[in-house]
Amino acid sequence: MDYRVLSSLSKSLTPFSLLLLLYIFPAAAATTRAFNLSTITYEEGYSPLFSDFNIERSPDDTSFRLLLNRFSGSGVISTEYYNYGFFSASIKLPAIYTAGIVVAFYTSNVDTFEKNHDELDIEFLGNVNGQPWRFQTNLYGNGSVSRGREERYRMWFDPSKDFHHYSILWTPKNIIFYIDETPIREVNRNPAMGGDFPSKPMSLYATIWDASSWATNGGKAKVDYKHEPFAAEFKDLVLEGCIVDPIEQISSTNCTDRIAKLLAQNYSIMTPERRKSMKWFRERYMYYSYCYDNIRYPVPPPECVIVQSERDLFKDSGRLRQKMKFGGSHSHRKHRPGRSSRRRNRAAAGASSKSGQAAAM
Repeated sequence: MDYRVLSSLSKSLTPFSLLLLLYIFPAAAATTRAFNLSTITYEEGYSPLFSDFNIERSPDDTSFRLLLNRFSGSGVISTEYYNYGFFSASIKLPAIYTAGIVVAFYTSNVDTFEKNHDELDIEFLGNVNGQPWRFQTNLYGNGSVSRGREERYRMWFDPSKDFHHYSILWTPKNIIFYIDETPIREVNRNPAMGGDFPSKPMSLYATIWDASSWATNGGKAKVDYKHEPFAAEFKDLVLEGCIVDPIEQISSTNCTDRIAKLLAQNYSIMTPERRKSMKWFRERYMYYSYCYDNIRYPVPPPECVIVQSERDLFKDSGRLRQKMKFGGSHSHRKHRPGRSSRRRNRAAAGASSKSGQAAAM
């Protein structure tokens, strides 16, 4: 049963009937368990990226908190590189006034391939008090930062009240972004993309940082440190993939077998039900897509699949015809915290940055 149907029914059912419904359809009550994946501890998969003094690990090491205060943000990085994989965590975002804050959950190999790196992003953008978090997804291949593939969305829930599972599936054939078990975006590999499709081994990153220059209302609303510390919480940590050496790209196991296993997993299969869920999400919560930005891309990039029901919602700028009622920037130049090399002290925050035009409201 679809969780949205269950939610609707629950409003009209007696407590006894609702319990009976959950007994009959146990899967519906567990849709946020993210495919029943095996989780790992922090020690098994992560190490500090920068500002380890702002990283708090739980006593049982199954979760961690990343803090932002007036001294620094913070971040972690997976201890291994992966040649394709499924990367996931339950995340709870800071509450109240979060303007200027960015929480990111993403894969990258910029440490090793500085000028031709690959990247897959989920970035959460804070907001002023009373206004909701927004988020965006993006992908880069072979250093193609001038050809950003941004999409921006709002959510159907408050991500600061409860944990929700956010996942990135990356295979040789496609990329799928998930919230809980709802796919929100799929990018199928098109031969015309060439090196723009991420294909080199990547690490998994999680960060929180001050992006006052662009994240909220085009930089007009800054981080207000009267509300510090700001905490992003992570648990249910999942790192599935073939571990490889990023330079030699030699695997510790047979990647052919691991990739075949990855492609056979439940989360790799776009069923008709999942396509319906993705359609539901995109038509209600997506407010910018580069595929419909005919000003920026007069000819849509080759991986774009034009869906008429989506196309009808957007102007030629890729912005919604009817503006959503919350603040946000139309464009920005992003400056991420440094991703220090594994061959140097990971705890040091470098000065690397990348730029890209953000999605429009």
